[in-house]
Amino acid sequence: MTTDPLVTDPRSDVTPAASTPALTFDSGGEKLLGVLHVPAGPGPHPVAVLLHGFPGNERNFDLAQALRRAGYAALVFHYRGSWGVGGSWSWGHVLEDAAAVVTAVRNPAVAAAHRLDPRRVAVIGHSLGGFAALMTAAADPSITAVASIAGFDFGSAAAACRATPSLRATYVEAFEGGLLPLRNTSGEALVAEMEAAGDAWRLAGLAPRLADRPVLLVGTGRDTVTPAAMHHQPVVEAYRAHPVTTLEHHVFATDHALSDHRVALARTVLGFLDRHVGKARPGTD
Repeated sequence: MTTDPLVTDPRSDVTPAASTPALTFDSGGEKLLGVLHVPAGPGPHPVAVLLHGFPGNERNFDLAQALRRAGYAALVFHYRGSWGVGGSWSWGHVLEDAAAVVTAVRNPAVAAAHRLDPRRVAVIGHSLGGFAALMTAAADPSITAVASIAGFDFGSAAAACRATPSLRATYVEAFEGGLLPLRNTSGEALVAEMEAAGDAWRLAGLAPRLADRPVLLVGTGRDTVTPAAMHHQPVVEAYRAHPVTTLEHHVFATDHALSDHRVALARTVLGFLDRHVGKARPGTD
């Protein structure tokens, strides 16, 4: 019998039991706060690192729970300078923190303590997290698979800001609106950092470094934050042209948070991981 992890809990007699330990990770001299959703069963379990967006109002805990029921250990954490974590917020620190956490879950002591499989690590991100997921996977060829959900293409946004001063002012204002849970930054500083990185942060340019890995790109058709025409379709076209040989891509008719497509999103992500990362689903015969 196979259960549906979106609607069915695993059997209660599976041991060791599922658990949700709080973890900390060192990055840039600060302690990052995270929570790991460990499936039932002896494992070792494949790992999905979930990267939230800016500033982190949507942290995709529904995905973490569904992933756990499906046999994946799912980690959610906060970046430096956000939501009570020490240090300063910046886009560069987000990239450093994502890389540090991926390294940490592969640590033999961490993997043994939580029944993790360090050879099967996927990175899944939303919005800013989608950008960070693709950048992190491009820099780390040992990451098994990567998924970007409504990913924000900082390189394309930087080019648009340079070309249109009024648009630049809109970005400064938009970033200012998300600063309440963040420390030691400003809308102007965040736009300036994006502009300074320029094309190095253009997601289309990552195609050569992702060509041999499974990549999932999910776009959003009613999205004013990462409209698909700017942030999704050019990336898909670049990855198809290179090609990224194991590319899956979808556009859902929904908003930036995928507010009315959470079940569809979970099924899409789980299907992608099951095809390319593999799992041993707890509580099934």
